[in-house]
Amino acid sequence: MTRRELLALAAPLPPNSPRHILPTANHHRFLLKVSYHLPQPQPPILHVGNRPVPGIPTDSARQFFLFDVPNLQPATPYLLRLPHVEPWTLKTLPPPDASLSHFRLLVYTCAGGHDAMPNPLTGQPYWVSIPQRRRLLARALREQPDAMIAIGDHVYWDLRFGRGSAAAPMGQQPWAKKLLGADFNRDLPVLGTPNEPLLKAAVNRQIADLYGTLLRSVPTHFIQDDHDYFENDEAILTPRDPQSIAGVSFPPDDFMLRLARATQHLYFPEHLPNPDRPAGLPGASAADRAPQLSECYGTLRAGNLVELLLYDCRRFQSLKGPYADLVPENVENWLTRRMALSPARHVVNVPSMPIAWTAGKWGEWYPDVLDDQGRLGVDRAKYFWQPGWRSQHDRLLLAASRMNRPAVFLSGDLHALAHAAITRNGSQDLRSNPVHSILTGPLSTGPLGWPSAARGTPPLPATGLDLQTSLAPHEHNGFTLLDFTPGKIEGRMYRWKIGRPEAEVDSLEPFHRFTIS
Repeated sequence: MTRRELLALAAPLPPNSPRHILPTANHHRFLLKVSYHLPQPQPPILHVGNRPVPGIPTDSARQFFLFDVPNLQPATPYLLRLPHVEPWTLKTLPPPDASLSHFRLLVYTCAGGHDAMPNPLTGQPYWVSIPQRRRLLARALREQPDAMIAIGDHVYWDLRFGRGSAAAPMGQQPWAKKLLGADFNRDLPVLGTPNEPLLKAAVNRQIADLYGTLLRSVPTHFIQDDHDYFENDEAILTPRDPQSIAGVSFPPDDFMLRLARATQHLYFPEHLPNPDRPAGLPGASAADRAPQLSECYGTLRAGNLVELLLYDCRRFQSLKGPYADLVPENVENWLTRRMALSPARHVVNVPSMPIAWTAGKWGEWYPDVLDDQGRLGVDRAKYFWQPGWRSQHDRLLLAASRMNRPAVFLSGDLHALAHAAITRNGSQDLRSNPVHSILTGPLSTGPLGWPSAARGTPPLPATGLDLQTSLAPHEHNGFTLLDFTPGKIEGRMYRWKIGRPEAEVDSLEPFHRFTIS
């Protein structure tokens, strides 16, 4: 990285310039979310080639705008122009029937965290700083990915259940109360009420200031996970202190849902429609969104080469014992149907909840929990865990293994980089087509956020699984790049950690490589 590039990453943007730009694309449509430091008296005009597209305000202060651009040509680069920002290029994806020889994907998890939050043990920042996260992104973007997927935990501001490493959830700690100056009112809507500036104060730094305009030329895809609903996934039998509550944090209550929907509405694109994904899946085609968008379930399709199935496992999870699920029945049907029928050479599952490994959290596919001796297993019952979750997991793994192509899951959440192939799942023999699980790497985790620190155990293989491991869970910050070609998937993993020289990021090289064919 040159000195000029480094200064550009750290320099504040002029007040009239966009604070952030996050686009997505399919083969005929762009969708962009843009914010400004200051209210805009008139909606800004985005020019796509010679076509003017007025911004649609998405907030009350007219700082946030949506640009919806349909009827584009496939596989075509377009010059985009907005006032007060250098013109840039964004390209539509190839159509589903196009022959494609190569597609490069950048994928990571856990990019959120307000860098004003202190480490309670040292007083230093709890998270990787925003400039350093941007530096990691800049290193990844030098590899020129064709698209990006961020898997969950874009926001950390837990209000009732999440504990962080202090005596109160993150959003209730003194630094957070001082930053916001008031508490959220759960009796009010989020947008258009006093809750709206509080949401922006909590999230601007974590998303708008993190991304800025770095990804304006890369189609982005965001999957929400537990913290994006402003809670940690927890099941608490007995309150631990006066600031705790008993109960389970998911499915999200109405206020959690409104916070998550408002965050997505303002900051990052929803999933664009796909003819092979039902328009009536839960969270799709909402009246307060642009036409045909899906909030929870998405498709990233690049010609006939790769189809990635993106799904949020939190919003619609159910608590029905042996009949519980983490995605609704019609979503599971869509997933299994695409695994069986898609003509793409590679079909990849991208759930918000990790496959193969566990850290004993409540909201997992697996019943494993930490016992009183610090051992992870199933000898002790996990309070309020639902056996139907594991049943759905088993059905999805079997459907993936039965494909006539590699079976691959990309996951986040566990704050680690890892790769293994599942050869046995309970009574299922998967050796004929093992199911590969890839933990894609967290962008912003600090010293106390690793599973081994926060939960007392590193991520370990879940009970009942046999794994062929090429990389055991590795607690470092980082990201993964995947190169799809007709015959194989090649992966490269990059790592860095707080305590190492920050300048090391600029020259990072892969520390682990793998091939799936």
